[in-house]
Amino acid sequence: MNTESSPNLQASLFPGVVEEAVFYEQPLSERIRAFLRLEHLFGQVLHHIGGESEWNSRAALSGLIEINDLLGRFDLKAELIKELERHSQVLSGLKQNPKVDPGRLRDTLCTVNELLARLRSNQCQPAQCLRKDELVYAVKQRLPIPGGTCNFDLPAYHHWLSRPAAIRIQQLKVWIDDLEIIRAGVERALGMVRDSAHPRYVVAGAGFYQQPVEPNVLCQLVRVSIAADLDVFPEISGGKHRFTIRFLEQRDTGQRPAQTAKNVEFELQCCNL
Repeated sequence: MNTESSPNLQASLFPGVVEEAVFYEQPLSERIRAFLRLEHLFGQVLHHIGGESEWNSRAALSGLIEINDLLGRFDLKAELIKELERHSQVLSGLKQNPKVDPGRLRDTLCTVNELLARLRSNQCQPAQCLRKDELVYAVKQRLPIPGGTCNFDLPAYHHWLSRPAAIRIQQLKVWIDDLEIIRAGVERALGMVRDSAHPRYVVAGAGFYQQPVEPNVLCQLVRVSIAADLDVFPEISGGKHRFTIRFLEQRDTGQRPAQTAKNVEFELQCCNL
């Protein structure tokens, strides 16, 4: 059962508006999947980077190393350029639309084009500081080993972690500043994708909901918002033709989740910029 959402319901899908809601996202393309992983890792790094403890510095550096690995594995600079170029084309096509705020459109298009210019520059080589750093390379080699960054395995790392917090924080900021263009580009790309569709208020009968994907519409991201007190969570799967949402219950973490028998009311957003 589908019903059109009110403005209040639409607003509640976006993080920070309604604290009682829990938000779930499922990417339907490899590019968006990689962007979401980058966003997650940048969030981890930014959370820990200003912390003074050894464990803050460890978590921040581990996140930076994972970001570097992702960048190299998928050539994400090129993927980010392609995505922002597509966004620029879509925005340019809205200039004659009377329903669009021309000032906001102009500012957004300017921001996107500035990011593109920086990314296309020959001087833009994100993560070079990380890749050339001997300490970072040594830590990276040991991270796949359980407990591999223990003090007896990496005395140089142990020495760096024992230095004053201000010195460690300063070095971490040098490393993340070298990635700032990627962080800003991913934030802008995902923000525009998320804002591309209004949420709808729908009901999953007996915890099950399925929707076909229009063949001529590029659905990049499925977003689900549910009330935190419902004590269920969605399992989202999708392909070229349809996506399916099953709401599961897990009263005990020692047991496998099972599909709920209850009707679940939630907000759905199909993002297709």
